[in-house]
Amino acid sequence: MDEHERHRHASSFGAVAEAYAEHRPDYAPAAVGWALEPAPGRRVLDLGAGTGKLTGALIARGAEVVAVEPDAAMLAELRRSLPGVRALAGSAEAIPLPDAAVDAVVAGNAMHWFDMDAAGPEIARVLAPGGVLAGLWNVVDDGVAWVRGLVEAGGPAAIGPRDTPAGWRAATAGIHLPRAGVPRFGSPERAEFAHGQRRTADSLVAALATRAGLVVMPEPERTAVLARVRAYLAGRPETAEGEFTWPLRTGVLRLRRGESASAAA
Repeated sequence: MDEHERHRHASSFGAVAEAYAEHRPDYAPAAVGWALEPAPGRRVLDLGAGTGKLTGALIARGAEVVAVEPDAAMLAELRRSLPGVRALAGSAEAIPLPDAAVDAVVAGNAMHWFDMDAAGPEIARVLAPGGVLAGLWNVVDDGVAWVRGLVEAGGPAAIGPRDTPAGWRAATAGIHLPRAGVPRFGSPERAEFAHGQRRTADSLVAALATRAGLVVMPEPERTAVLARVRAYLAGRPETAEGEFTWPLRTGVLRLRRGESASAAA
């Protein structure tokens, strides 16, 4: 995906902000705990916070959270659902916080949208020495047979290559962080945690419809993809009637900020 397409996809979510807030899954609590485990304190920045899916989980763990989100519609949903949270307009490339303001920076299904050449120095700037940078991603568990079939039925616009465990591992193995001129980050650590969301066929289709690849797709093609997904779910005994668990995994990538630019990378 070139830079123009990346920006187009990244900026698409405001058009579906209400549906995103209603239908997207939260994150496995154990994954959130692991992400924050090495942080030297409780001050946490939720960067690219969207509608607050991760923000609420951070608060539940006792974190002092500030949320930063560039899209006005997504930010409005976050403020509506979590009115007590300090929520600011801003981006990963221009974070509206002072130096060393937080002990952890986390991003839920957002880090792949960041321009890390600009965001890396900004994240390092707002992190206290020894602070943690952690990205969390919900991916579908395609080790389950009916989920594997759903991946095929929906195609890459509905469930992309990064949205399976193997694809997530490959994508995060190549994550780019600037190496010069900023305090360096340590070696990345990864972990995966079982997760799930109770869904019906209708609500799962609604969740998939908030994927960036579908949001930006021309309406006739989008309608065709969602119809294909709906037909597939109607034909599977696991999903044809009533509620079921959508099997997910929350993958976490975490790094620690060094004391200085000469810290080991």
